[in-house]
Amino acid sequence: MNNKFWNHEDEAVELSLNWAKKRTVSGSDPKTTALSAETLRKIVGNTITEEGLGPKKALEIFENLNNATRSADDPMNFAYIPCAPTKASVAFDEVVSAANVFGGLWEGGAGAIFAENQVIDWMKKKLSWSDKAIGTFVAGGTYGNLSALACARDYKRKIWKKEGRYPNGRPEDGYKLIISEQTHSSVKTIAKVLDVELLIAKTDNMGRMTGQSVKNLIENYDGIFAVVASTGTTNTGIIDDLESISKICMKNNIWLHIDGAYGGAGILAPSIRDLYKGIENADSFIVDPHKWLFAPYDCCMLIYKNPENVFQTFSQHAEYLDGVDHSQINPSDMALHLSRRTRGLPLWYSLVTYGSKKYTEAIEVCLANAKKCAQAIKETEHLELILEPVLSIVVFKRKTWKKEDYEAWSHKLAIEGKILCLPSSIDGQTILRLAFLNPNTDIEKVIKIIVETTK
Repeated sequence: MNNKFWNHEDEAVELSLNWAKKRTVSGSDPKTTALSAETLRKIVGNTITEEGLGPKKALEIFENLNNATRSADDPMNFAYIPCAPTKASVAFDEVVSAANVFGGLWEGGAGAIFAENQVIDWMKKKLSWSDKAIGTFVAGGTYGNLSALACARDYKRKIWKKEGRYPNGRPEDGYKLIISEQTHSSVKTIAKVLDVELLIAKTDNMGRMTGQSVKNLIENYDGIFAVVASTGTTNTGIIDDLESISKICMKNNIWLHIDGAYGGAGILAPSIRDLYKGIENADSFIVDPHKWLFAPYDCCMLIYKNPENVFQTFSQHAEYLDGVDHSQINPSDMALHLSRRTRGLPLWYSLVTYGSKKYTEAIEVCLANAKKCAQAIKETEHLELILEPVLSIVVFKRKTWKKEDYEAWSHKLAIEGKILCLPSSIDGQTILRLAFLNPNTDIEKVIKIIVETTK
């Protein structure tokens, strides 16, 4: 490498890539290792100096900092929604960084965007959507949901203005968005950003939002522009009644957005495909590959069924962009972003490497593990299964335990590096929750730990 300005280039590259290779192939553990900022400051001191510390010292400092992080990809990590990427996708993420492609515009990133679009096309078929559907990759589910709902609001505003229902396209008392009690908390934040009011649809005895609950709100409120349905809530993995909801939305010309950040990937599994009936009628859809599609952070796939209105909402116009080629679809015209790394490529590379059949098998393994764990819990006397798992999340409780008992148990096993299972709650009741998203998990080992350490 011949660089006249920057020093340490060769050494920095070699040290960094060697570290990345070692970490990629070595595995991890689920220990809880977070430290306070004060403690970390004492350990590493001031890291940014006038003259620099050199790559070797910089990497040593990072090692200390990395020891204060939790491994999201360990097979015994079941907290939140884990990230369990394939080694191929992790390795290719390094290629994506090295390629340094500007992925906002076709002109600069044509080849990389073409590869990403092949993944979009693959998912479109799984949704039973037509070829005209379009999509892109954004930073995470929040950005995906925000972009889809901004588009939905613009779409409805134009319809209302054209119909003369609201002269300026905006209801006198504001736009309204229907969600359920189980909808991800980020949607509430998005509602603030978009300046829209939330209407909470009641759920049935299975925790699902239904067409009837949506219908009840439509009949009682004006200004409803969209409904957000979930295909796998993060706390329990519940899938809303998409079929009945979609029929009501179509009848009333209301945009249906599917938040499949976690559970949208379940559409690949034949054993549960029927749970997704009605998704073919939705208007937009997201799924986070860094959740259940085995890609590294951060990545959200966003797809629109109809391109109409999408470009009008997001296309950016500036003097220095006048020369942009619009004969091809630009990712910057489909979401709230301009500068963009081609974050869909690690998923593309992994799919090309292993084949989509392997992905289906991996998701089925996670579903089977959840069922095995749930059955083992039911066979004990001291544990109680709260819900039968719909997807790959198992929620249960230890009879007679109080909140502090759950916290002490969870902390002890996390510190020991045995398992990461954090307490959660349902209707104010403290419970334990396991999210199975790693096909490499040893289910018998998990069951043994859960059953024996809670006695």
